[in-house]
Amino acid sequence: MDVTRIAILDDYQNVALDCANWGSLPKGCDITVFSQYLGPESSVIEALQKFEVIVAMRERTPFPASLIQSLPNLKLLVTTGMRNLAIDMQAARKQGIPVCGTAMAPHAAFEHTWALILAITKNIPREDHSMRAGGWQTGVGVGLNGKTLGVLGLGKLGSKVARVGLAFDMKVIAWSQNLTEQRAKECGVTLVDKETLFRQSDILTIHLILGERTRGIVGQNELALMKPSAFLVNTSRGPIVDEDALIERLLAKAIAGAAIDVYDIEPLPVHHPLRSLENTVLTGHTGYVLRETFELAYGEALEDVKAWLDGKPVRVLNEI
Repeated sequence: MDVTRIAILDDYQNVALDCANWGSLPKGCDITVFSQYLGPESSVIEALQKFEVIVAMRERTPFPASLIQSLPNLKLLVTTGMRNLAIDMQAARKQGIPVCGTAMAPHAAFEHTWALILAITKNIPREDHSMRAGGWQTGVGVGLNGKTLGVLGLGKLGSKVARVGLAFDMKVIAWSQNLTEQRAKECGVTLVDKETLFRQSDILTIHLILGERTRGIVGQNELALMKPSAFLVNTSRGPIVDEDALIERLLAKAIAGAAIDVYDIEPLPVHHPLRSLENTVLTGHTGYVLRETFELAYGEALEDVKAWLDGKPVRVLNEI
């Protein structure tokens, strides 16, 4: 009997097999779960040579053309999410490999944004560490009432973040390249220009899709406009912010701090300078890491595999 070898990648929490009924696959399907990041492309190629089906967690392991062309047995690539910029869709299409997507819980990154905002303004990580070490109060927090929340990108996520800012009685301003006055009014916020957004924001939170127009859009000049008392929050994508320029501003205490979930290189290198800065709150791209997200994503990934086995792929992102 032929065996269909299936690889599930980057299951850091070892939850993939519990989040969907993989046992419902037909006989002859053999699943291997990789719970550790596989590392450089050469290691990925070596580890995945034998697999016909690969289920990738969105944007954890990149699939450039060179990798796709080096996996001769690959017949189906599934990604969690309906967008994955780390996969060369055209290269997969040329190889006759469908790339199928899944839904993701839309509220995860929005919730995580506010977790980071509250953590950094209320000194939660430092206070928690102090309490566990036998200490007491270690710093002075910052209130949100009356402060200005700047939202860079007022799409589905940015508008949700803005709504909570209004509930905290904050002044909410927004800017992006395509933002209109009408859209801003619909969200109850004030449209400003880019310079004003950076100058006036007490908390600047980023909610843009990474692309040619947004890569490095928060650079040295933009960061230099921010108040010394301001905080930067990024739960979108690392390369939207000039990481070196941000580190420079944090080291100089030119801004009060940054709360970050996304980075230029992921996983973040062990000795990366961001890890040693006291005026940061860091999480490891966990904005979408929710039980509900994984159950939805892996459940639909399983559907994708079954549909492909039946010869009728669904949710194909690179129509062959």
